Amino acid sequence: MASLNVGSLGEYIREQRRNAQYSLRQLAEAAGVSNPYLSQIERGLRKPSAEILQQIAKALRISAETLYVQAGILEERRGEGLELRASILADPLINEQQKQALLAVYDAFLKENAASASGVTADGPAIQNSHREDR
Repeated sequence: MASLNVGSLGEYIREQRRNAQYSLRQLAEAAGVSNPYLSQIERGLRKPSAEILQQIAKALRISAETLYVQAGILEERRGEGLELRASILADPLINEQQKQALLAVYDAFLKENAASASGVTADGPAIQNSHREDR
């Protein structure tokens, strides 16, 4: 996971807010966050959680995944489990450590499947001929 890029995230949210023709107060109310907190996010002073990013995205009518990528929470990928990752990160029923553990397991499975598809196992190259005789 990349580190949280708060400055550019705030700038991006401010730009999206202005494009949607929302005042800071209007977006804060629509997203269910306080006006000062949203202001701090936009100025890069606060690191919002995935849940807060999801609320802001919903109010701006943009995808939460877009904000997760801007925040550096998710790497930009072409559909590679992006919705699943976003759902895990937005789940309020599990804590941040549990979310990271789930994402790590998912990434490990993806890596294992990619290695299997390319003929490489965890122990090295896969043996092509399973009937190989020992000499």
